Amino acid sequence: MELYQGSLDVKEIFGRWLDEESSSNYGAYIPFVGTIRAEDGIEALSFDIYEPILQSWFDSWVGRAKSKGAKVKMAHAIGDVPIHTSSYISAVFSPKRRVALELIDEFVEDFKANAPIWKYDVIDGRRVYAEDRSTPMSGSGILGKKGDK
Repeated sequence: MELYQGSLDVKEIFGRWLDEESSSNYGAYIPFVGTIRAEDGIEALSFDIYEPILQSWFDSWVGRAKSKGAKVKMAHAIGDVPIHTSSYISAVFSPKRRVALELIDEFVEDFKANAPIWKYDVIDGRRVYAEDRSTPMSGSGILGKKGDK
């Protein structure tokens, strides 16, 4: 798991990951790149991350992938990420194509639903919490309905 301030250098990170795994005999390498879209008048997205929980979440995925003979990698941005640049990349390396395809889908979807990352729109240089695109974290009280305990 890699965290970076600002936009991710996709070519550098993917190139390095390929170099790291070049002799590991994986037959499938499936990357995913998340890019900031220009919509709703935003100039960027901004991210806050609670690293200990994210590391725990990622470690569980490392174990899950390892049990299938595969490996997962990910990188995410902290802070402001301008439109048309990348905030999130991940990849699965596996001896088997089907395992890699299934794992990357499950990994990306679980990341979106459960990773402890808070997203803000940046509009006119100000961070605005993107509540309508956020997911509640079980037991955290974040985004819970009024009256919920």
